[in-house]
Amino acid sequence: MHGPTLVVFAAILAALVTAVLHAVWFFNKNIPGLRLWTFSYLFATVFCVNLLVQEHLPEAVSVVLTQTSTALTAYFCFLGGRAYAGRSPVPHGYAAAAIAVMVAVSLYFTLVVPHMGARFALAGVISGVYFILTARTLATGGFQRWPIRYLFAGMVGFHGAFVLLRPLLFRLSVPAGADLDASMIELVSQYVVLEATIALVMIAFGSVMLANEHITAELRHLAEVDPLTCVFNRRAFLTLLDKAISAGERMRRPLPVLVLDLDHFKVINDTWGHSGGDDVLRQFVVLAHRCLRKEDVMGRLGGEEFAIFLPNADTDGALLVAERLRALVASQPVEHSPQPIALTVSVGVAVYARGDSAQAVLQRADAAMYRAKQAGRNRVELADTLISL
Repeated sequence: MHGPTLVVFAAILAALVTAVLHAVWFFNKNIPGLRLWTFSYLFATVFCVNLLVQEHLPEAVSVVLTQTSTALTAYFCFLGGRAYAGRSPVPHGYAAAAIAVMVAVSLYFTLVVPHMGARFALAGVISGVYFILTARTLATGGFQRWPIRYLFAGMVGFHGAFVLLRPLLFRLSVPAGADLDASMIELVSQYVVLEATIALVMIAFGSVMLANEHITAELRHLAEVDPLTCVFNRRAFLTLLDKAISAGERMRRPLPVLVLDLDHFKVINDTWGHSGGDDVLRQFVVLAHRCLRKEDVMGRLGGEEFAIFLPNADTDGALLVAERLRALVASQPVEHSPQPIALTVSVGVAVYARGDSAQAVLQRADAAMYRAKQAGRNRVELADTLISL
């Protein structure tokens, strides 16, 4: 394929990808990293356009545009990867200094000691490193959990390695002042532009897949999580409880389940309004999490009623957690203007028995919770176990 034709194709493609990513970001501004990836493709477009018009520009200007645009393409790809992975922002001073040094050295090998091979090698140093750093940033958390991230990291990492190694691959290290053969320049240009075009398409495809991954995760979060308290909703909690029951049955381990109901919640709503009731619910969840382990699962069954299951815990441990939670809630009034709201909770505890369904063990814990209500509230009651494991 003719070199200029490849460059024209790459320029059009980079501009289209820039426009598409910008449109996706414009309507989904909460997708992390997408705006930065848009800038990355914008600088890739600048690089391609510069290749097309470089014969009409002073050589020094063309070199500055080439080196700066390639470096910024990789740098913004790296920043987008960090943002998508939830990493903290990095200071831009080091990158700016490295790019400035690279441009200065490139100008030296343009104006003082002309050396096209050296300029070619310099163009890949910063961009190759940042592409590889992007791959390393995203390839974390396990392939089974984040397959799209690993695929994107593979694409970016391969491109970064190619950019770093291409001077060795094409053996462009010629003596200072020597001119490269025109046919060699044309051949190398074709291979470099072809690889860059393929990488551009694949990385763009990966960016869109990552955007889709984020949107899908948000939709799943909305479908599974109670928006007020940020714990699992009833449907998601029952699904997780079913899975925990199956695991507990295989391992022959007990599975305690707690049902909790906030005492006099209707009075709180009537006295303090729904804003006060919402504050109480959120505060209760915060306090509950102080008493739970990472593997414990909490859900909101509806209204002021919650449930918790405790994997790898026994009856005594469950009662201890329930009592500690009850005491903590009773000792921590909810901050609300004009005065704090006193709060207590009644807790029922049931232990999964062989043959129980999720609904059955919840019903026994719920019955125990109502016994706690009838016995004066602010209590913990244990349900009868039907069949031991």
